[in-house]
Amino acid sequence: MRIKPAGVILVVLIIAALAYFALKPKFSKIREENSTELSPTQPSSDKDAPTTSATTGDAKTESREFNYTPEKPENGTLRGVVEVGATGFNSFVINMDNQKRWEIVSKDFGESLAYEGLATTEDIRAGLKKYLAAMFDKGVSKNNMHFVISSGAQKEPKTTTISNELKKMGFVVNNVTAEQEAKFALKATVPPSFADNSFMVDIGSGNTKISWDENGNLKSQELPGAKYYDKGTSDEDVYSQVKTQASKIPEGKRNVGFIIGGVPFTLAKQHRKGEERYTVLNAPASYKAADKKMASGLNIYKAISDATKTDTFVFDWDANFTIGFLLSLNK
Repeated sequence: MRIKPAGVILVVLIIAALAYFALKPKFSKIREENSTELSPTQPSSDKDAPTTSATTGDAKTESREFNYTPEKPENGTLRGVVEVGATGFNSFVINMDNQKRWEIVSKDFGESLAYEGLATTEDIRAGLKKYLAAMFDKGVSKNNMHFVISSGAQKEPKTTTISNELKKMGFVVNNVTAEQEAKFALKATVPPSFADNSFMVDIGSGNTKISWDENGNLKSQELPGAKYYDKGTSDEDVYSQVKTQASKIPEGKRNVGFIIGGVPFTLAKQHRKGEERYTVLNAPASYKAADKKMASGLNIYKAISDATKTDTFVFDWDANFTIGFLLSLNK
């Protein structure tokens, strides 16, 4: 019996329909599996990006967090300190109690009185009086006002003139060594609960300080600062020197690198969230240098990062080595 063409077509359609309904559940399942696999896929740069300091993701997209809240002072006293730095003044007013708990009241950090406009001793005296008046207006008594000249700034000729003018005005000016700076910075920057497993970095213009606590004893290093190019030192030499010295930080002290200084300030400013006290820096390679000083600071930061393999560097918006100086005072 021969089937007519129309019959052949009808049979094929019936077979196709039966096959479709038989295989439809399987196709649906495959579609669901593929959808499940593809829908949450994210760019590889984000996949490993951590929300804590445990791991490191892509330098351009990483987003770590540092959750720590320091204790508030009780019945504290206002104290002021002015850092006479290599290029200008930084000032801080803190509220500190007798347990050395402190909080920032005001700060003029990174954009403070610069030396460029202070050409004569009269200019210096007038600038200082105006600068100090603003601090006294915040409630700091003259007896609780302190001046510190950083180790790097002591190499600048103008700071000697400024120091002399301050002394004529009745103030005591404290010259500190790089080792003292490292000690003070460690005290002000590294929270007590991190002192046994972390270290501190202060990248200044004149020098870089690294410090950590080792069985109750301070260990510190003085390295080139972010303006090393003024001395004709090459990037390669500084990178090698910093990496070699930073490699001496014990393995058990590399949990978090607490970092302060002018260049870290500039880096943290790029991605600070609101008014947070702590900003976790991105990896050095994710930043683009805006000028020579920033490029040199990034070179130092990269050398420390490469040496320690520390994946979390935290910038403290309130800390400065001069606050550690205040914390070290007996009164």
